[in-house]
Amino acid sequence: MSITNQVSETSTLPKTFGAQGSWLLVFALGYLALIADGADVMMYGLTLTRIKDEFALSNVEAGALGALTLCGMAIGGILGGWASDRLGRVRVVAWALALFSLGAGMLGFTHNFLEFAVVRFISSLGIGSMVLVTTLVAEYVPTERRSLILGALQTGISAGYIVVIALSNWILPHYGWRTLYYVSALPVLLALAIKFAVPEPANWQASRVAARENKEGKPVHNRYYLIFSNQQSRSLFILWTLASVFALSGFYGLNNWLPTYLEKELHIKFSSMAGYMIGTYVVAFAGKIIAGWLGDRWSRRGVYVLGCMGAAIFLPVIIFWHTRENILYLMFIFGFMYGVPLGTIGTFMSESFPTSIRGTAVGGSYNLGRFCAGAAPVVIGYLATQFSIGIGFLVVGAVFFLSGVTALFIPDRLHDTQR
Repeated sequence: MSITNQVSETSTLPKTFGAQGSWLLVFALGYLALIADGADVMMYGLTLTRIKDEFALSNVEAGALGALTLCGMAIGGILGGWASDRLGRVRVVAWALALFSLGAGMLGFTHNFLEFAVVRFISSLGIGSMVLVTTLVAEYVPTERRSLILGALQTGISAGYIVVIALSNWILPHYGWRTLYYVSALPVLLALAIKFAVPEPANWQASRVAARENKEGKPVHNRYYLIFSNQQSRSLFILWTLASVFALSGFYGLNNWLPTYLEKELHIKFSSMAGYMIGTYVVAFAGKIIAGWLGDRWSRRGVYVLGCMGAAIFLPVIIFWHTRENILYLMFIFGFMYGVPLGTIGTFMSESFPTSIRGTAVGGSYNLGRFCAGAAPVVIGYLATQFSIGIGFLVVGAVFFLSGVTALFIPDRLHDTQR
């Protein structure tokens, strides 16, 4: 029996909230949530050099903190995805945002490797569920503009990078790394706004009603059974897990080590480095929006594959052919390439699964990939010790390429997220 027969995808509930254009409110709050998400992810890389010096960490230990963060994100994301199908997208997103915001603030009170590692792991459980922001918004936005809107939504992560880079350029030299983490607790207020201002999507509510009214008379609780008992969903779950392993190894490896690479190996002053990175992520805005637009007009899969392979091919150009004169332009071009797969992955992945298992499947596959990607910062740290961070970034290019290859086997536009 297919999943669509087990749990109806067609919403019979009124969709007045979305129909009246209030998806804009959901988009705006989701965008702010992703700004907080992006800022948190980038903050560790920006403060890494100072934390290493204060705690006397080796490169491998510093990489291990990044890996521990990714493992916590993976566990939190898997649990959050399952909970979002059972308890609701909005409830899980709000609690996740509150957890990682308060946890980030608590990092400012740590004084050694162990304390930092424990607090970071707990807070990262919340970060892992932020992938569900895209799922939540996808279930509100109009079908004909979904890829463009979700591409624009993903620029919130880049905006978070830019915000925290700008703040760090001001706070770190004058107030230290702890103050930056204190400030990062503020998004807990946003969590309250999401919890009380956004209703659950109508199709999620309809899916819950259908589950309660199925012919056995019992709600369907075991989403993983539904995923793995259906051949198509099982295959897509495995493929998305592999694609996520490769893509997230690249993204998190870069985010953890790029500031240190610019500062230590290219000998760029911190103030100049902040400008370079802000410019790179501003260009990534354009990459995400163009990717979303092109995904609506052409193919989600095609855009994702080209973006991954473009980033993979361009990384060696930066490593081997950079000079002081051209590094800024090379970073901008790479920023555009980096943004393209991020601009379409939300739509592409969300449309791979039906409403009844979407949260579990997206949260599970993406965060299993994130768990495995936890090795990336450690590997780059090891390669930095033995060779250089630049050599580690060549491995990053290879995994970007493999993510694109894996995505070639994933069909396009299987499920409308509003049905």
